Amino acid sequence: MSKNPLPACPCGGLSYAACCEPIHQGMPARSAEALMRSRYSAYVLKLEDYLFATWHPDTRPAALDIADDDSKWLGLEVKRHEESADTATVEFVARYKIAGRAHRLHEISRFVRENGRWFYVDGVFPQ
Repeated sequence: MSKNPLPACPCGGLSYAACCEPIHQGMPARSAEALMRSRYSAYVLKLEDYLFATWHPDTRPAALDIADDDSKWLGLEVKRHEESADTATVEFVARYKIAGRAHRLHEISRFVRENGRWFYVDGVFPQ
């Protein structure tokens, strides 16, 4: 049963229970895009432990501090998704507001699959 009964998933998918919640609870993401969407939802829901656990250990920061982040996430658009057996890239645009001012994050993220699980590696920010 859902501990966080959201009607719709923050990533723009189905209901939260049918979309990102199972991944947040430990089910492996079926693709790098699914992991990226679940990470976006985790930022919205401030699931810091999940973000840390899905960040590849080689590039993961020592700590994350999103609990006091006052960003209001407004939406996610996946632009492109390319995947091979164990590597992938996902290009996306996330819209958010801070103190009432609109921003957008455009990133091309890299992912790697190890032992059947996808991990976020890093990203670049195109102009």
